[in-house]
Amino acid sequence: MEKVKSYIENWIKRYFEDSKAKYLIIGLSGGLDSSMVLKLVVNAVGSKKVIALILPETGITLSTDIKDAKELAKELGVKYKIMEINKIVKNFISVIPHLKKDKKSLANLRARVRANILYSMANLKKGLVVGTTNKSEFYIGYFTKYGDGAADIYPILDLYKTDVKKLAEYVNIPNKIINKKPSPGLWKGQTAEGEIGLSYELIDRILYYKIDYEKELSNEEIARILGIKVKDVEKIESMIKNTEHKRNFLKFPIIKDIYGR
Repeated sequence: MEKVKSYIENWIKRYFEDSKAKYLIIGLSGGLDSSMVLKLVVNAVGSKKVIALILPETGITLSTDIKDAKELAKELGVKYKIMEINKIVKNFISVIPHLKKDKKSLANLRARVRANILYSMANLKKGLVVGTTNKSEFYIGYFTKYGDGAADIYPILDLYKTDVKKLAEYVNIPNKIINKKPSPGLWKGQTAEGEIGLSYELIDRILYYKIDYEKELSNEEIARILGIKVKDVEKIESMIKNTEHKRNFLKFPIIKDIYGR
């Protein structure tokens, strides 16, 4: 774990210095991923060059998450600001009333509101927005396009969720954060594994054979190796395919192809 930790921190430091930015801006939720990323960026560039924004929505965000985010920021010596998003969300609903009837559209709006706030702060402070998406959620598309998927750098994007947890244990992130049920916190009672329908342990094992394994295996072969149902492998395969647009979102026709050049 030390080798992984040092590699990521050195990468952050080099990128930050090369960018000539003054600050790294991070949305701190009180969850595992953002807590882990905060620790890494503080180790990389120092607490004085990091700004954490805690962006709760009253009635949805758990008070314990806000408390945990504040405590971690204080422990690491990071300047933080709490900015509730309720008024902004309500203003959007006043313009597009149908949002109130569509849970997922409203959830995506919340994530995009937070992204706008983070980028506004980055503009004001001449900073970079730090993403907290992990490899598991990136490949199954479990993030909001232009929302929590919007950032300038992604320190843990090549770490599966289970790897993030191991690294968090190694760097002594508080157990109360590590042991939380993962949740984007976009509606009341939401949990990631409940919504996806599979545990991260299983998701990561399947993704390993889909993404990192040296040979291409059929769904049946993967299911047999892991001792699981083929339908679970098919589900992950489907999520990867159906969310490709989130990972490669610059889609445009190549005009020179018309002329065979």
